[in-house]
Amino acid sequence: MYYNEHNPPHIHAVYSGYKASYEIKTGKRMTGNMSKTAEKLIKQWVSMREKELLNVWQLARTQVSPLPNVEPLE
Repeated sequence: MYYNEHNPPHIHAVYSGYKASYEIKTGKRMTGNMSKTAEKLIKQWVSMREKELLNVWQLARTQVSPLPNVEPLE
């Protein structure tokens, strides 16, 4: 997540040369490309951590620093 981002709330994912952004509320890919396996895991993580991600999004919008980490998939 970056500071001063545009709506809708989203995350940026980077994996093995791929880059994409995903809407937090829907898990839908907004931009970029991602491997099918990684995209499945990203969508699962976004779904599981939606509340936390939206909280971090709000903190980023208000310039809170540093932003808290969101737990990864186990």
